[in-house]
Amino acid sequence: MRPARSVEGNARLTGLTAAVLFLLFAAEGVTVLRVHQLLTPHVVIGMVMVPVVVVKMGSTLWRFARYYRGDPEYRRKGPPPVFLRLLGPFVVVLTVAVLATGIALLFVPTADRSQWLFLHKATFVLWLGAMAVHVLFHLLETANLTWSDLSRRTRRQVRGAGARQWLLVSALVLGILLAILVTPHASGWHQVPIGANAGSPNLLVHAPAGALHH
Repeated sequence: MRPARSVEGNARLTGLTAAVLFLLFAAEGVTVLRVHQLLTPHVVIGMVMVPVVVVKMGSTLWRFARYYRGDPEYRRKGPPPVFLRLLGPFVVVLTVAVLATGIALLFVPTADRSQWLFLHKATFVLWLGAMAVHVLFHLLETANLTWSDLSRRTRRQVRGAGARQWLLVSALVLGILLAILVTPHASGWHQVPIGANAGSPNLLVHAPAGALHH
């Protein structure tokens, strides 16, 4: 039986958003390799990701809520495999933790930066492992769904393609605005010489291995 339109629309939004996030993650990964020189783009890309992550989580949690509230359409589609259902909460919590600690690094007092930097790095490592498994299991599905709302042949099959695209574009625009507001706070990381006491900006400038490692 063909999935109901509301279920398929939700799946398309989730798939397209996941594809956009994959591209942003890849770009962010490039900045991580040379974060000292690419700190500003690192922060910019991280901030652009924040609203897109919210859209992705929202679409996923919508399916979760509709299924467990007994919606017949979502019941017919069925839940994800058990392993992915168990992994999902870890992916969500770690994603929020990586973004939150990265943003915090831009605002916390200098004396507290080393602790927040450690938390950011630790959550990033855990997030990277969980996300790698998550992406691997969803790769084929995401690839199939990504073009559903973009292809002229398939976009009309499920109502709301334009609204889904505008939602994603709006999230990206909001992320750009956030980046414009927040990125100036990263300037202090560029201005301090390397080599000093732990907890000082001198040490931290040598290792912002991820203000927004995500």
